Amino acid sequence: MNLTTERLIKLRADARLERETILEYRVRGGQDPAIAFEEVPELDDFVVAAIRDEMLEDRGQLAEYGLARLAARSSSDDAAIHQGNADRVEFELLREIADAVPSLAVAVWRAAGKLDIA
Repeated sequence: MNLTTERLIKLRADARLERETILEYRVRGGQDPAIAFEEVPELDDFVVAAIRDEMLEDRGQLAEYGLARLAARSSSDDAAIHQGNADRVEFELLREIADAVPSLAVAVWRAAGKLDIA
């Protein structure tokens, strides 16, 4: 993965706009601003998700990953298998992101903490 400083700046600008939009929507909808700020992911969390999705797309795995995440939410007997497979794929991508962009390491490990890796 080759992420330039300019690309990281652009991703952070896009993430800032997305985060501010979500916050504004919630607060205008009546949510307490303190709760909204606590619940909305941090800026670099959005950046990590965008990089993860770009990596999946570049590898031709975005649709497969999306379907695995969708199947993991189902009530089928193999939902846990799909969840585990998607979590393992995502964990490997997150490790690559942390290696390539150390400044995103905190957000990467925050995302990895939500995964069930056995």
